[in-house]
Amino acid sequence: MAWDWQVFCEDTLERTPIQGCFGKGGSVTYLDWMLSAWGWTLSVSLLALLLALLLGTLVGTLRTLPDSPRIVKLGNAWVELFRNIPLLVQIFLWYHVIPTLVPALQAVPGFVLVVLALGFFTSARIAEQVRSGIETLPRGQRYAALAMGFTTFQSYRYVLLPAAFRIIIPPLTSETMNIFKNSSVAFAVSVAELTMFAMQAQEETSRGIEVYLAVTLLYMLSAFAINRIMAWIEQRVRVPGLQAASAGGH
Repeated sequence: MAWDWQVFCEDTLERTPIQGCFGKGGSVTYLDWMLSAWGWTLSVSLLALLLALLLGTLVGTLRTLPDSPRIVKLGNAWVELFRNIPLLVQIFLWYHVIPTLVPALQAVPGFVLVVLALGFFTSARIAEQVRSGIETLPRGQRYAALAMGFTTFQSYRYVLLPAAFRIIIPPLTSETMNIFKNSSVAFAVSVAELTMFAMQAQEETSRGIEVYLAVTLLYMLSAFAINRIMAWIEQRVRVPGLQAASAGGH
């Protein structure tokens, strides 16, 4: 069977080819639709990543606080809760169950609920990495910060967290790439991202090979871009000898 890439230049309603492959005068081609779906995928992924980084850093830090067993247990409970419930289950809970318990969320778009579910799920994984990064550091760094007159907050802000993040950039890169992959579950609650586009476009055009190859390429492009950005960040913030020393500590 011959491939037909011209399918992306067809109007989504009349299935007629459009010159230039981009819709004009209100018409929408499959290429327009796919790029719009890619935009939704990027939006869900980046917003969820931002939420996960903020919550993961907070929870991971709380789990390492000295002389605060209750706060540590609270952080541990957060990680155990959100890490051990499958992401798809959390999506359905946020979309179907939680809005019935919190009526104010019934007016919230499904897009936002997916961002919350994906962000909370990933935050538990990032929290574990932040905790591991902080605990990898020599105890002397904490004591030195306190000896210089830093408060606990200042010692984390200026000493412990900057060093810990330099160590955990490689696993953070994996989580960042995973969040783009995991965003595909948003199709389950009708968010018009790439996976939903692929399913619907394949049904309408019967060109599943072309559609899924194009969507796969966009996922790969997104993951590769994130990988390169994180590699650049790792190179920029590297402290010579820090990672080697921490690896030797294990």
